[in-house]
Amino acid sequence: MKSRPTRRAILASGAVTFASGLAGCIGQPETTGESPRSSPSESTQSDVASQTTATTPTTETAAEGLPSSVGVELVGEGFTAPIGVEFLPDGTALVADQAGTVQALTDSEAGQQPVLDVRNRMVSLSGYEERGLLGIAVHPEYPDDPRLFVRYSAPPREGTPDSYSHTFVLASFILDSETLVADPDSERAILEIPEPQGNHNAGAIAFGPDGHLYVGVGDGGGGNDVGTGHVADWYDENTGGNGQDVTENLLGSILRIDVTDTGEEPYAVPEDNPLVGRGGLDEHFAWGLRNPWGMSFHDGDLFAADVGQNRFEEINHVRKGGNYGWNVREGRHCFSTGSPGSSPDACPTETPDGDPLIDPVIEYPHSGQPVSGVAVVGGYVYAGEAIPGLQDRYVFADWQADGKLFVGTPTDGKPWRTDVLPVEDEFGSMVLGFGRDPAGEVYVCTTGEAQVTGTTGAVYRLTSASGSS
Repeated sequence: MKSRPTRRAILASGAVTFASGLAGCIGQPETTGESPRSSPSESTQSDVASQTTATTPTTETAAEGLPSSVGVELVGEGFTAPIGVEFLPDGTALVADQAGTVQALTDSEAGQQPVLDVRNRMVSLSGYEERGLLGIAVHPEYPDDPRLFVRYSAPPREGTPDSYSHTFVLASFILDSETLVADPDSERAILEIPEPQGNHNAGAIAFGPDGHLYVGVGDGGGGNDVGTGHVADWYDENTGGNGQDVTENLLGSILRIDVTDTGEEPYAVPEDNPLVGRGGLDEHFAWGLRNPWGMSFHDGDLFAADVGQNRFEEINHVRKGGNYGWNVREGRHCFSTGSPGSSPDACPTETPDGDPLIDPVIEYPHSGQPVSGVAVVGGYVYAGEAIPGLQDRYVFADWQADGKLFVGTPTDGKPWRTDVLPVEDEFGSMVLGFGRDPAGEVYVCTTGEAQVTGTTGAVYRLTSASGSS
């Protein structure tokens, strides 16, 4: 493993060297059509981007064996904006609420005392937000290693430029296995990244089967991945962007770090990370991403949703060293920062170094198809027994749920087939995240509010529809 400098040294060096030369104030997210929320195998040729404008195939007839609908069972309510569920080895569910708390579910209700409360460490939240408590993961060796890892948005810290919105913080806390309460004084900041704007913060974190921690990082905010906090890249037709840069900052990427037995260092870099010994920051595992909202593993494969801008949403099968195209491409389509509402006739399918821009396995448009929406929310491959027809299919959603989920079915070629999965019970108008328990059953986190306020947030377990045998 390659040791990393302390977090203060990171802030003062390569992670933010681009910032001092940038001028201008923080811009608000564009509103002209922009979406809100705004050991894997090597890449195969069939994943490489093509010039086709076809979207993921859907038909009026459901995929063979797929249930016509599913039910839901309420397992927890009274949250503000639950964004994910993590499970302890004994099956205890920990729910991360974007408002700043982690709760353990007991008898279908959130516990009286939070497992963790980081509200006094976060930026102030109001109205619609993409900041807050955005990720949670338990160390895979828990309780022998009793650390709970969280990702939250803190006020600007040392090394964050004055014009920036906040600081991305990845930290660990010690979780008492008897009381299920994390020691607030045990916080250890592992990684801090200056965030130029308030949107495109991603947040998902997950341990892979290799024991390393994977961290989803948004492109830094704004529209088109340009402007304050963004750097120039290799594609001259667009006005720069962090997604296609791996040298100046860690934005627009999925990172992979080792947080086990690192001694005095907060983390180490796995020596087989793709940029170790090459040009670029070693923490990068994959890049070319805009706002990876939802990330999960199944049988060693990593799947990550990436929220699009004006036209297309996508799910990626993430490979080591993969470049997923933003902002040269949005989904499988060419993208222009000058005209984001339409696709140019042509754009590169690879970088100047010959690295392919990899197509998503699932793509859907913002309108005009049965599977459509405004912001993708990544889910899980179903591996339970309660709904046999979902076995080995990827369950995901759009932020504007409208009473339904989506299902991706792997195909021999690309892209995957997608289907609408109606939910027969009311379960919240918006989906924020998912979880999967040790038995492979899938959970969905919803809310009735488009703001980080109120108590309409709830967590449901997917079940067979009432008429199913």
